[in-house]
Parts: sequence; structure tokens; C-alpha cells
Amino acid sequence: MDKKTFLYARVSTGMQQNGLESQIRALREFCNRTNVSNYVIFQDENQSGTKKSRPALDDMMKRARNGECEKVVVYSFSRFARSVTHLLSALQEFEKLEIKFLSLSEAVDTDTPIGKALFTILGSVAELERDILAERVRLGLANARAKGIKIGRKKTRPSELIRRLRAKGLVHREIARIAGCSSGAVATELKAWAKEKEQGVETININSDIKPISESEKVKNDKVDATPARLPLEIVRY
Repeated sequence: MDKKTFLYARVSTGMQQNGLESQIRALREFCNRTNVSNYVIFQDENQSGTKKSRPALDDMMKRARNGECEKVVVYSFSRFARSVTHLLSALQEFEKLEIKFLSLSEAVDTDTPIGKALFTILGSVAELERDILAERVRLGLANARAKGIKIGRKKTRPSELIRRLRAKGLVHREIARIAGCSSGAVATELKAWAKEKEQGVETININSDIKPISESEKVKNDKVDATPARLPLEIVRY
């Protein structure tokens, strides 16, 4: 198979057409300077850099994994990767696939000694990035708890009714039908009830007068929302 050079460009919004054109111009100029004629341009328009999945990028990576690529050239790291961790992961995959990588703006080529040293630097930065993110999450949760904010999804299942019905000997399916919730919600509630019994502390008194369940309290868990080259030049647009 005749392997190609893959060129990648991206802009965040459809209003940045000039930015996309300037990236592609720079990539083509690189090909002209280095006598690269067998290349494919992959361009993502109106695609945020924070997105994990981008149509043109996904297509490029798929074809690279199929052995169609010998080198990936991007205008800059920021146009290609959404984070240092993403960049490091992509470079590691390219290394396994024996694909060279070049960023024009940063002048980093993995085929050079400096480019190879980049792996070590990126590995350290990516680890630091993960540690900072984890610390921010921990601090945010601690701050929320200190303010009395309950962490996690708000419970909407009719706990007292589920326990009363179970105490009367009804099976999960019947309890779910009467309580207007899913069988999974029934199972979760009964599991919590069993744990409370083991600990000797029951949070709900099922011997008290039962309150009627309103429509707004019913859980709808059963419903799921479905929501200039000398060879022919190929351009993949999204």
C-alpha cells in the first residue's frame, strides 16, 4: 500500500473560515517545500477542540490505524489535541504504528532527537495535569459537603411506599407497578433498607400513616431517550 501524509486542520466555529484556509495554506506550503505530493487533507469545521470525537479526526485516526499513513502533519498542537493527555496518547499510538508526527507552529518533529525527547516532557506534564484535575474535584466535593450540599443524584423513588408494599409480601414487579417506578429502583431501595436493618438504624417508619404518592414523585426510569499535488488530492471535510 502506498502510504500517504495526512494533514489535519480545525476551527471551532463556522465563522472562522479564514482561519481554516490559513491552516490549510500553511500545510500545503509545507508539502511543496518538502516535495510531498501524496497527501490527504482532513478538516474539521465548527468542531470544538474540547470534543472527544470529531468527524474528520476520527476518520483520519481510523485510516491511520489501517496502515494508510506514514506521517501526520498539523498546524499546531491546539488544533489537533484537546489536552496534553490527549496529545501524549495520540503520539504514543503514532509511535506504535510507526507514524511520524509534525506540528508546524511548534516546529516539533518526532523524527528528530528533540521530538523524541518531547515524549518524556509530555508524560510529566500529562501526569501533572491529571493530578491537578483530581485535586480540583476533591476540593470541589469537600467544599460542597461543607456547605451542606448533598452529593449525587437526588432520590425520587417513593421509599416509604416501596417498603410498605414489600412488608406486605408483594414481589418487585408488583411494587414497581403500584409505586410507579422501575424494578431497579425497587431493588435499590430494598437493598438500602436491608443495610439499615443490619446496622440497626431504620430511617423510615413504615408503621406511620402512609402519604399518597403524587405523579411528580413517580420515577420514569423505564423510558430511555434515543437521541498542489502531483497525484490526485483528496480532501475530507466535515
